[in-house]
Amino acid sequence: MSKPVVAIVGRPNVGKSTLFNALAGEKISIVKDTPGVTRDRIYAEVNWLDREFTLIDTGGIEPDSNDVILSQMREQAQIAIDTADVILFMTDVKQGLVDSDSKVADMLRRSQKPVILVVNKVDNFKKLMPDVYEFYNLGIGDPVPISSAERIGIGDMLDKVVEFFPEADGEEEEDERPRIAIVGKPNVGKSSIINKLIGEDRVIVSDIAGTTRDAIDTNVVHNGKEYVFIDTAGLRRKNKIKEELERYSIIRTVTAVERADVVLVVIDAEEGVTEQDAKIAGIAHERGKGVIIVVNKWDAIEKNDKTVKEYEHQVRLILSFMPYAEIMYVSAVTGQRLPKLFDMIDVVIQNQTLRVATGVLNEIMTEAVAMQQPPSDKGKRLKLYYITQVAVKPPTFVIFVNDKELMHFSYTRYLENKIREAFGFKGTSLKFFIRERKEKDR
Repeated sequence: MSKPVVAIVGRPNVGKSTLFNALAGEKISIVKDTPGVTRDRIYAEVNWLDREFTLIDTGGIEPDSNDVILSQMREQAQIAIDTADVILFMTDVKQGLVDSDSKVADMLRRSQKPVILVVNKVDNFKKLMPDVYEFYNLGIGDPVPISSAERIGIGDMLDKVVEFFPEADGEEEEDERPRIAIVGKPNVGKSSIINKLIGEDRVIVSDIAGTTRDAIDTNVVHNGKEYVFIDTAGLRRKNKIKEELERYSIIRTVTAVERADVVLVVIDAEEGVTEQDAKIAGIAHERGKGVIIVVNKWDAIEKNDKTVKEYEHQVRLILSFMPYAEIMYVSAVTGQRLPKLFDMIDVVIQNQTLRVATGVLNEIMTEAVAMQQPPSDKGKRLKLYYITQVAVKPPTFVIFVNDKELMHFSYTRYLENKIREAFGFKGTSLKFFIRERKEKDR
């Protein structure tokens, strides 16, 4: 089951970033200082009472004028309504209830999404509680008093958040259809690819970056097998600020990737692979999803006998953290190689769920150790006792050793390469956990 998504909405200076950092457990929300570049992490994984969820900071309001603040808050609220399962609406007890709070509250109330009204900066409950009661006037339920700076009341707030999560009753698990998220920067042809696959214009496409309205699930049947494609195109409406467009597309990417088995990272062949592509691909990589890099508009490229090799080199260079990802060159306009996407998706899903017998894994490890001795430090040599696979999606392995400090990253990579040589695992990352076991415990 995919993780629920919780979004934070609120005016400038009400403490959104402080709360985000408190919940994420580290200071990862950095103030943006370069126009056009989203430098901050705008999502984080949070665990409360054994329930995991993705927290999103809808962010970025520049306090130029009341009109601008209200329009940007509405944009934020719309992002939250579109993407979140639960919305945290933050207000400030010291600033009190203001007009823009009321207008955004109207939007949130109409959305039918669960909204938790959070009143921040309540550093002294006895003294400030009478001021909290004013927020009942918003008509969106009981205000939850917190102080994100002092870490007061956050537990009570999170208790309310998880109450809105669906019970893990396994209903979603019964849907065996592969779920494929199509991600990438605005205007690289994500919607056009889906349209070509299903043979009709189901998704709105135009030349204006960010014109697709909502993340749309589309059922596609190929050779009698059903697939669900999740389209993540950018903004609900064209935004004047490129930076916020980037932020919005990344939020969409996070929420779609959470629900997917395989992620198609679409790149514009004419533009080439960019740092923004790397950022988007990194979201799928961090979550251990199957990944296929789809180079679209390949028909528009002048080619010679070296074109594919040179292009692949460039892609591998910028996406060096995911050497396992498959690359396909397609054209949504001509339909070139699009049917082969399904074959590749099937291969990647098979590799994501592949289980390797423990006996076979240990044979591979023993052979690898014989070919390249494990590292040593100050006379103490790393000993590898045992390897076993503990999970799929992505395939996850535990290696038991005598001293995990001696298990260098490079040696883990060496073992990963040996396992890949034997079993391929194309299109999927592999995860490794190193555990210590003393010789007497073996």
